[in-house]
Amino acid sequence: MMEMVGTTATLRERVERALDVCRPFLHKDGGEVEIVALRPDGVLELRFHGTCTRCGMSRMTLRAGIERAVLRAAPEIRRVEAVG
Repeated sequence: MMEMVGTTATLRERVERALDVCRPFLHKDGGEVEIVALRPDGVLELRFHGTCTRCGMSRMTLRAGIERAVLRAAPEIRRVEAVG
């Protein structure tokens, strides 16, 4: 678990950090991602913005890039889903 100064990082903070690692790659192509919900069942809901909404590769980006980064940072997340 990653730690912040004097305190343990919350689940949301760890997820945001993982997304921050992925964002430069999304930004490069004119895209963005935001957290919609961290559900109690361990599902993280994300929303794509910009060119990511029209990109045919966004599903692969979600699974191969974003989900892997999030699961590394927050193993209690069971699955990552994109919502419209």
